[in-house]
Amino acid sequence: MTRRLAGLLLAVLLTTGAAGEDDAAPSEPDGYRLEHYRAPAPRTLRGARVISTVQAEALWRQRAAVFLDVMPHAPRPANLPPGTIWRDKPRLNIPGSIWLPDTGYGELAGSTEQYLRSGLERATDGERSKLIVVYCLMDCWMSWNAAKRVISWGYTNIAWYPECTDGWQFADLPLAPATPEPRLEE
Repeated sequence: MTRRLAGLLLAVLLTTGAAGEDDAAPSEPDGYRLEHYRAPAPRTLRGARVISTVQAEALWRQRAAVFLDVMPHAPRPANLPPGTIWRDKPRLNIPGSIWLPDTGYGELAGSTEQYLRSGLERATDGERSKLIVVYCLMDCWMSWNAAKRVISWGYTNIAWYPECTDGWQFADLPLAPATPEPRLEE
């Protein structure tokens, strides 16, 4: 079996709940998840379409959506001694995505909220009905939180991709080195 075929089979199993998942997926909370982000997330998100890897790939190939990566990014520590070598942890995401790191936490600082708002505005050219696919990592609440937040701001065409870059990679689809979108001065 080719890696791509195995990945697509895994994506189908994950989507249908046949990959050994128990039926104890958490239900949707009223608010945002505020801690323990790396844990199984709900299978639904009110106001959004939940899409599989197969569906995400089709949207990506058709260039029919803005892909929004919300994976956190660890900055260079400010207190490193002079001469210390710092190697940024690379992030591979779906090619063409906009990476707005740290925007999937349950509570956002005002500057981070503004970073997400302005990044969305630029990525959608101000069209709140433009399709946005939100993702991060599998079994992580960051993308769920971010998608929920974007919906609350009046964006009307949101797809949450819970298989995220993990499902994308399992399907042997291309990944590209990512650079966070710059934070504009306020």
